[in-house]
Amino acid sequence: MSSLSIVRTRADLRNLVSNWRRDGRKIALVPTMGALHAGHLALIEQAKASADVVIASIFVNPAQFAPHEDLARYPRQEAADIESLQTIGCDALYAPHVVELYPDGFQTRVVPGEVAARLEGAFRPHFFGGVATVVAKLFLQVDPDIAIFGEKDWQQLQVICTMVRDLDLKVEIAPAPTHREADGLALSSRNAYLSAAEREIAPNLKQALDKIAETLTQAPETLSDVLEQTKAQLLAAGFGSIDYLEVCHSQTLEPWHLGDPARVLVAAWLGKTRLIDNRGLD
Repeated sequence: MSSLSIVRTRADLRNLVSNWRRDGRKIALVPTMGALHAGHLALIEQAKASADVVIASIFVNPAQFAPHEDLARYPRQEAADIESLQTIGCDALYAPHVVELYPDGFQTRVVPGEVAARLEGAFRPHFFGGVATVVAKLFLQVDPDIAIFGEKDWQQLQVICTMVRDLDLKVEIAPAPTHREADGLALSSRNAYLSAAEREIAPNLKQALDKIAETLTQAPETLSDVLEQTKAQLLAAGFGSIDYLEVCHSQTLEPWHLGDPARVLVAAWLGKTRLIDNRGLD
């Protein structure tokens, strides 16, 4: 088990990063909200292969939760997370207090553009502004050479890539494949909310994505009908409602047209848990 440096203030973070820079080390950042699972640890492994030192951040970002959402009950397990990071060989953990990212009088925010407007942005209009702001601050505080983000949050990944490009941030964004359970369910900290019965239903989401991808490959002209059929099948399987099930341009997230690079994205409610997933086309 390796030694894990734990820093909670900007001053201590600055000292740590300065020492790494002085030694000429390439730095990778893996931003998380904690409640680490195998998907997060796969991001750490990818970061270790991409840089000399890896710093993970754990911060449950209040700016990306609306008042009616699950900020208070979002899973927090810092002691277990620290043990996982030590075991996997992460070099440092930045676990700041809220004041380190949002000090008294904080009022400046990043406002994402069109890439954030649809899908998640339509149902959670506050979300991507909160994500972009906190990620920008983490980039400025940690000053990483590379940052690893999972493809499970595909639209978030595109929002961050667009922000980095538009604001001339020098960090390289590296995507990591979605990590799944054996039955196809994408790993998520919110999966812990699912009851045993709901957990049995949840893999239907991945099956829906696969069906849509097959349609695009074999008979794209039937896409509209297949989308409606698949929504009905998800509801029949036990999902309560579907926020969206769409095929989009994989980078802009605009509606898909034949010839575009395609991504299928879905968000659906299973009991009180909102699940999201996506997949691309080969």
